[in-house]
Amino acid sequence: MASYEQDRQKKRRLTEDGDYEDTSKPSAFFKPAGGREWTVSVAIPGSVLSTCRRDDQRTGIVSQIARALAVFSIDEVVIFDDSHPDSRIKNVDPAGYTGDLDPCGYLDHLLQYLEMPPFMRRTLLPLHPNLKGAGLMASLDIPSHPHQTDWLPYCEGVTTSGSPRGGSGTLVDVGRKNPVTISDEVPPKTRITIQIDYDDPSVGEPVAPSVPRTEGGYYWGYSVRRCRSLAAIFEECSFEGGYDLSIGTSERGITIPEAFPERKKKDIPAFNHLLVVFGGPRGLEYAAENDPELNGMGIVRGRTKELFDHWVNILPGQGSRTIRTSEALFIGLSGLRRIWEGR
Repeated sequence: MASYEQDRQKKRRLTEDGDYEDTSKPSAFFKPAGGREWTVSVAIPGSVLSTCRRDDQRTGIVSQIARALAVFSIDEVVIFDDSHPDSRIKNVDPAGYTGDLDPCGYLDHLLQYLEMPPFMRRTLLPLHPNLKGAGLMASLDIPSHPHQTDWLPYCEGVTTSGSPRGGSGTLVDVGRKNPVTISDEVPPKTRITIQIDYDDPSVGEPVAPSVPRTEGGYYWGYSVRRCRSLAAIFEECSFEGGYDLSIGTSERGITIPEAFPERKKKDIPAFNHLLVVFGGPRGLEYAAENDPELNGMGIVRGRTKELFDHWVNILPGQGSRTIRTSEALFIGLSGLRRIWEGR
């Protein structure tokens, strides 16, 4: 009995008013600090799966990557192919398992699956061999995934074939007990972002997927973009004006403190769209060598760093011979977070 009471005491702490507060349950929920237009993007190569021999290994790596993206509030993940064009398998069956034949497609599939709110996955993502180990992957638990104890002014939903009471509009399943009605006519099985009516939570209006971030300040998950090469990351950027601050990671780069010295808040590098590119087991130089366009420009080996504004080594003096990309994401984003933290 004494042990039980001691355990309870460890889970209690005094508040500022001197009252006890129960700390046995997590309380670290995302709190918006105002809308933001700026974004942070991360690019990873398909070769992150090259050391895997089994599906459980592949799903484990994808799960770690997705968790890193969610924890650091990354807005976009770009998957680029760093293999030689001649080695890429053509005509991959999209209905079959692609983890060993098309790693970029496999990453794309599973990262989209994890970003999607769980309640709509069965409707929008049919059963597929790539998802046989999906149940073992960690939940992202981000604001766009509904939680029974939270009320947010925005939500993700999937349209249904049912008719609202008034006859016009569309019923949207938002993962709660009752659907939300919107005035627009939208085909069934369409994913949309909704702004909930403050006075009537059963009514909402569709908004752009970026609105929860730009107007509400909420982290609303990541988008997934797939590229054929390293150069295509920049060429096919979906943001107007492209990425205005880019960082490449390499063991031959300079340290993060050297690249971004401690400065006052007003001296923090300004950007609209930040891009951080991570290499695979053989680095970004390998990706550049397998990119015909960069080869034609002479940007290979030591010149790969010319693609980026900064060329950094995220962990000098590492104890292991290699750092896996899934590990590098947590290490690198922890160090680079100072660039956008507090903006």
